Amino acid sequence: MDEAFVEAVDVLSGMEIFQGDERGFAPGSTITRAETAALIYRLATGDYNDTRSGLYANYGNFTDVNESDWFAGYVGYCANAGYIKGDSPTTFRPYGNVTGYEALAMILRAVGYDKNHEFEGAAWQTNVSALGTRLGVLDDIKTTHYANTLHLPSRRDVVASILFNTAAGVATVTYTPALG
Repeated sequence: MDEAFVEAVDVLSGMEIFQGDERGFAPGSTITRAETAALIYRLATGDYNDTRSGLYANYGNFTDVNESDWFAGYVGYCANAGYIKGDSPTTFRPYGNVTGYEALAMILRAVGYDKNHEFEGAAWQTNVSALGTRLGVLDDIKTTHYANTLHLPSRRDVVASILFNTAAGVATVTYTPALG
């Protein structure tokens, strides 16, 4: 694990947002889109023990997420809240690796960004990166060799850094109809 990410990994693991699997946390391993949804769900709801996630298992509209899948509640909650998007209106690709840009977009949506659909279209990665940079969310990542790899499948410790820096330092955005 890169030294720049130790605090984020330690705090999020201690809070039980990152829980790992039979291998433990595995910070150097890649992370899936479903696992990222679980992290966002836990942080957004405070349900660190996952006692209520099952309530949202049938909320989804993705054909590749079955109600019985371990991640169905996380994906259902996050999709209905507008935090995550699918590859299409009907597919989420839960077992696919999440890229750094996708994780950043998901996490920024959870604190209120993208209400005006600025994370869509041909320039969505540029818009996500520019906002993450402006907000300081990517500061830790920019000190590592991962700074130029956000378009690739992301490591768990990189997503931990994005999530931690967003939760610790980014104010929640509130949009109003008059101001947008």
